[in-house]
Amino acid sequence: MTQFDADFEIQLSFELDEADDENAIANRAAQKIGIPVADLPPFEIKKRAIDARHGHVRFFLTIGTVEATSTPRADPQPRQVSGEPVLIVGAGPAGLFCAYELARMGIASIIFDRGKMVQARRHDLKGLTQHGVVDPDSNYCFGEGGAGTYSDGKLYTRSHKRGDVRDVLEILALHGAPETILTDARPHIGSNRLPKVITAMREKLEELGVIFQFGARVTNILIEKEKAIGVELADGRQIMGQAVVVATGHSARDMYAILENIGAALEAKPFAMGIRIEHPQPLINQIQYGQFAGHTKLPAAPYRLAFTPSDGRGAFSFCMCPGGWIVPASTEIEGLVVNGMSLSRRDSPYANSGLVVAVSVEDTTQVGLTLPMGGLELQRRIEQAAAQAGGGELCAPAVRATDFMAKRISSTLPNTSYQPGLKPADIDAVLNASGLPLATRLREALLKFDRQMPGYICEEAVLVGVESRTSSPVRVLRDKENLNSPTLERLYPCGEGAGYAGGIVSAAMDGARVARAIARI
Repeated sequence: MTQFDADFEIQLSFELDEADDENAIANRAAQKIGIPVADLPPFEIKKRAIDARHGHVRFFLTIGTVEATSTPRADPQPRQVSGEPVLIVGAGPAGLFCAYELARMGIASIIFDRGKMVQARRHDLKGLTQHGVVDPDSNYCFGEGGAGTYSDGKLYTRSHKRGDVRDVLEILALHGAPETILTDARPHIGSNRLPKVITAMREKLEELGVIFQFGARVTNILIEKEKAIGVELADGRQIMGQAVVVATGHSARDMYAILENIGAALEAKPFAMGIRIEHPQPLINQIQYGQFAGHTKLPAAPYRLAFTPSDGRGAFSFCMCPGGWIVPASTEIEGLVVNGMSLSRRDSPYANSGLVVAVSVEDTTQVGLTLPMGGLELQRRIEQAAAQAGGGELCAPAVRATDFMAKRISSTLPNTSYQPGLKPADIDAVLNASGLPLATRLREALLKFDRQMPGYICEEAVLVGVESRTSSPVRVLRDKENLNSPTLERLYPCGEGAGYAGGIVSAAMDGARVARAIARI
C-alpha cells in the first residue's frame, strides 16, 4: 500500500485521560483521514485547547503535518549592527522587538528606559509589596521588559496576523520560553520565567552592538525643522539618531506631555476602569469544570466575561490570572493601582481578574475634562481616591462582592493574595470619584456575569480597588502607511502607550512593524 504523504491539518477532541496518549492521537487521526495508522505521516500538535462548555470537559487538539517552521527558528536571525542609531524610548515588548527587528536588518539602535534591568527591579518590587514604597521610575510598570515582565507574561492576542504572532512566539521560545507557547491556545510564560527570557534577548542584542541604557529617563525629544533628531535625558545628555521611536507604555504619563509640547498629534481614545475581583481558585475550578474539577490533567481554570448594555458602555474581565496574585502597580506616590500576575505553575490558591467598564471620549468631556489629556485625569481621580480609602502604604480598599451588590461596606474581608493588605471601604465612592457612575455600571455587569458563571457573586469573592491602567486614554497619531507622526518626521509612536497594542504579543508585533517602516526610509 502506498504511504499517505499529503499535508493535513485536522481537529480532534479527546477525553481528559486521552489527550497525552500518543497512540490514541495517532489512531484517531488516521481514522479521521481514512487511512491505516501505519500510513500516517509524521505529525505534530499545532494547537491545544480546553473546552469546558456544556458540562463536559474535553481537550481539542489541532493535528497537522510536521513543517519546517514547527520548531522555534525565528528566522531571520539578528546580525551585527552598524550606522546611525535609531533611538528607542522604552524597553518593553514594543521597544525590545523593534530593536530585534532592526538588528535583523543590521540597523543600530539605542534603547532608553527610565527603570532598571529585570533583576534589579526585584528589590523595588519588594519595596512595593512589603513596605508600600513607590519608586516612580522602577516598579511593576517601568523597567526592562515593561509592565508584562512581572505581570504574568500572558501571550494572548486577538490579532489575526498569524505569521507575525508565530514569529513573536518563536523569538521568545528561542530565548528560553517554554516551547508549549507555540501550541497552547492560551500561551503563558509566567512572571518567574519571563525575566530570564527578556534578559537573554537583551544579551543577544548587546552582543550584536545594540546599546541599552537603563536609569535613563527621557525628558525631551529634540526637534529640528519638524523632524525628530534626538532625545534629551534627565541627566542633561543629548543623544542624536536617525529616528525616534516612542514605545513607553500606557503608564508613562509624562511622555504625553512631552509629545504635546513638541507638536506631536494626539487624540483622546476610549479606555476602561474598574476593580480587580478575587475568588478562591477551587471555586472558579468548580464553576468552570463542574464534576471534573480537581482532575490532575486540568490547569487552574481561567474565564473571560463580557457584557454590553443598551447604552453600549460595556463591561468585561481583563487580564484574568488563574492561580495568581493581586499586586500593587502604582507608578505615582499619591495614587493606588492594582494589577494581576501569576507564575508559570499558576498554583496560588486564588484567582483574580480585572473587572472594568468602558469609558468613552464623551464620558470624559461630560465630567468637564479637556481632551486629549482628560482621560489621564479620570484615571488619577480614582487612583487617588483608592489610595485615600486604603489609608496609606498601598493598603487597598476592598468589599465583598455580596456587600457591593447590597451597597454596603463589608465588616470583614476574606483572605487575599494582595500582600500590602486590604481595608473595608466604600468602593462606590472610590469608583464614582471619577465623576462617572462606574459602580452602577459594574453592579449591572456583575449580575450578568453571575448568570453566566453561577456562584460568581459570593461571600468569598472580594472586589479590590482600583484597576485603572487597562489601556492608554490617549492615542499618538501616526500615518497608516509609513507609521511616523503626521506632524513630525522621523518620530514613530509605537505599542500600547501610543494606542496601537493591547498586550505583550501585539506590542511586540507593532514594534517589529515600526522597525520595518524605519528600514524603508
